Amino acid sequence: MQNFITVPFKADSGFSEFDGMGKFSPAGIVLEFESKFLGFIKSGVKENRIAADEILDIKFRKGFFKFGAKIEIRLKSFTRLTELPNDDGKVTLKIKRQDFEIAREAVERLQKAMTEQQSNLPPAHTPVSVLFDEGEAETRELEEKN
Repeated sequence: MQNFITVPFKADSGFSEFDGMGKFSPAGIVLEFESKFLGFIKSGVKENRIAADEILDIKFRKGFFKFGAKIEIRLKSFTRLTELPNDDGKVTLKIKRQDFEIAREAVERLQKAMTEQQSNLPPAHTPVSVLFDEGEAETRELEEKN
């Protein structure tokens, strides 16, 4: 059984246009894309993996009557964006109308997996300094009484 969903996309970044495929799974996203500088000069196919724990958030934007649909991905690390087609600090994958449903499903599955992963993490530890903040004032009062 295939554990990922493949979504074709287009993207822009400055003077470059990108055509590619995104493979969405609970582990993250694999982007395979080819860039064209000024629409003519091809760079060759590149592959870039984004682990689920590197993703800050991912959203599916519906567009208007399935036209203009897109997937927006924000990462936790800004330096990681330099390796990907990005615009204004996020990776925007433009989706064709015929791929609307598969793209929506891919984003929903990844969001669900990320939510489950967060809920399975152990609770955050309380810093020791917070536990003893109030005690210092009481200690000073005792010292003054003596």
